[in-house]
Amino acid sequence: MSLSRRDLILKLIVESFIKTANPVSSKQLIEEYNLDVSSATIRNEMFALEKEGFLEKTHTSSGRVPSSKGYRYYIDHLRNERVDTKIQNQIATLLSEKSLTVEQAITQSCKILSHMTNLATVVLGPDANGEHLISVQLIPISSETATVVFVTDKGYVENKTFVFDDDIDLKDIEGCVKILNDRLKGTAVSNLIDKMEAIKPVLEDYISDNDRLYQVFMDAFIKFARDRVSLFGEGELINQPDLAGDAETLRRLFTLFNSPERMKHMLISDGSNKDINVCINDNDEYADVSVITSKIKMPGENEGTIALLGPKRMDYERVINALEYVAKELEKYFAKERTKDGRK
Repeated sequence: MSLSRRDLILKLIVESFIKTANPVSSKQLIEEYNLDVSSATIRNEMFALEKEGFLEKTHTSSGRVPSSKGYRYYIDHLRNERVDTKIQNQIATLLSEKSLTVEQAITQSCKILSHMTNLATVVLGPDANGEHLISVQLIPISSETATVVFVTDKGYVENKTFVFDDDIDLKDIEGCVKILNDRLKGTAVSNLIDKMEAIKPVLEDYISDNDRLYQVFMDAFIKFARDRVSLFGEGELINQPDLAGDAETLRRLFTLFNSPERMKHMLISDGSNKDINVCINDNDEYADVSVITSKIKMPGENEGTIALLGPKRMDYERVINALEYVAKELEKYFAKERTKDGRK
């Protein structure tokens, strides 16, 4: 990559600040990177970059730090596209397994991403619009517990495991599941909640004390229809120096993690159609938090989103390259598995 002097200085300042969290001075640049230019020349370039909005001057140091505009320019024009070999090796080992389910492949890949980047990974599942329920299945676990599994025609699966009291017989739950299959099969996912409310009288006729069972199934359908958000590695954020001592930002982030609707809004609010998108928050309650998202083609006609979330001062080069690589490898894995199954 051949860079102008000003671009090179910006690139080095961004990378030095990401590494050290300390404002960067002209003297530091010369000493750290053996630049063959005078300190005065670098100061002039830094002043110009500050005037153009790419750098900011702190009150406590003569050095400069990247602004959000500087980070964005670095991401778009200055970063290298090398993928960390450790991430490549771990993903290759994972996807060498021949019979991973979609959920297993995505879950394990996201755990690797979180561990290797010290960031939280969020998966936003496919939009429920256009999907239809095809089955409700009951899997008894013990005499007091069972799991109910919901499946759509696009291959999306949701499950709800619950404990029932002694006065509720497993046969009653089986009867409820049969009614749900009879009355709800083929229903659009977006209409499930309304349809569920409409068949409540039928369930009342079947089981006199049905409120608890009804609520269990209703809660599952609400999650099934709306909350297609999975979170991995949120504890990794505690290892981030910028967040470790910032209890208030961590509190806001963990509140966000527990609100699927707000999480979905953060991931899709910019409406971008780019494969990789970077959102650097400046002016809202999540200032100094960045979200890197990648769309991913899933089996069927589904499209989901994988995102990495962490502090504004993150290693964008490493994080973006890793996320882009994982998304592409997952897409290749899903395509390969469809070919093996004889599907296009």
